[in-house]
Amino acid sequence: MRRIAIVGGGQAGLPLALSLLNQGYRVTLVSNRTPDQIREGKVMSSQCMFNTSLQIERDLGLNQWEAVCPPVEGIGLTVPHPEQPGAKLIDWAHRLDHVAQSVDQRVKMPVWMELFTQRGGELLLQDAGVAELEALAESHDLVVLAAGKGEVVKLFERDHARSVFDKPQRALALTYVHGLKETPEFSRVAFNLIPGVGEYFVFPAYTHTGPCHIMVFEGVPGGPMDCWKGITSPQEHLATSRRLLDTYLPWEAERARHAELTDANGVLAGSFAPTIRKPVLRLPSGKRVLGLGDAVAVNDPITGQGSNNATKAFKVYFDAIVARGDQPYTEAWMNETFETFWRYAQSVVTWTNSMLTPPPPHILNLLGAAGQCPPIAKAIVNGFDNPPDFFPWWAEADACEAFVGSKMAELAPA
Repeated sequence: MRRIAIVGGGQAGLPLALSLLNQGYRVTLVSNRTPDQIREGKVMSSQCMFNTSLQIERDLGLNQWEAVCPPVEGIGLTVPHPEQPGAKLIDWAHRLDHVAQSVDQRVKMPVWMELFTQRGGELLLQDAGVAELEALAESHDLVVLAAGKGEVVKLFERDHARSVFDKPQRALALTYVHGLKETPEFSRVAFNLIPGVGEYFVFPAYTHTGPCHIMVFEGVPGGPMDCWKGITSPQEHLATSRRLLDTYLPWEAERARHAELTDANGVLAGSFAPTIRKPVLRLPSGKRVLGLGDAVAVNDPITGQGSNNATKAFKVYFDAIVARGDQPYTEAWMNETFETFWRYAQSVVTWTNSMLTPPPPHILNLLGAAGQCPPIAKAIVNGFDNPPDFFPWWAEADACEAFVGSKMAELAPA
């Protein structure tokens, strides 16, 4: 059977490795950390996964936390009133058709990595640079690079035509907490949009210390929420989180009044530029490496699509590898495999990028109308599971007006 090497043991690389093992492929997984080092390390993401992605995991027998992970039952949007402190200009919420879940990757990835070795996969613990990629390409039929960070990722050429931004659009911070008050009626991603300042969203999750909430801050660069540099302790990070809520979102501050960190490693801060890279890396030897997941398509987390994209991308790649049979993994095949994923992902990227810029009038009208029209709110909320559903009405003013009109008509008496 053919040999495949996967560099990177994350949300894309590990399920691909396990899926290929199940099909009888000989698989080598390269990671620069052991399972225990991942368990004991810092949080890596906020990973709210919606139903389509969860179903892919279920079908593979990989969603092992269904019974313990608290459900995310809906999504809500709140915009503070610009002239009345403590008041809300927009405030609505709607249930998802199917619940979402968020499992700390420090919980998931070690279990999957251990499962990989138990099933006969080869785990190499090393950093991967050009020399290591050359060695893997020499001994394997295909090398897939699924690592989202590190110098090796920068070897993939930036796709200028598909990359709108060349610098970070938000200062990012995560705070994992216990003791945050639940929302009424149903659990949700509580999304708060503060014009000119940034965004804050918070939702239920599961970590190694049990059920928790993840607080996500997205600060406009140079603004008051871009304040994480120089913070040196987890407690200072939590205090900064509370200060921002007290200042801008008093209703969220009240929910977080008794919140405490899940653990000393339950905080993270940083920034990155949303970037699309060309999917094929040519090594000095002439051999090729195929990029997957964040290695070639990384979005700002403002729409919660990172883990969902990674899962859907690995499924596309897995299907393409299996369908390839014994044929060679050519550069043309690599590009077409990525393009198959891109036909879905381009909508995710366009929608996510639009959330990083001031909303045009038709989007403001849409978000406001959702508070008066549950069918509009339902469409927006469920679009998070399949962002292509947002188009064309998210991007085009005329289509948006027609969409709002059709949904309003659903409320009219028969």
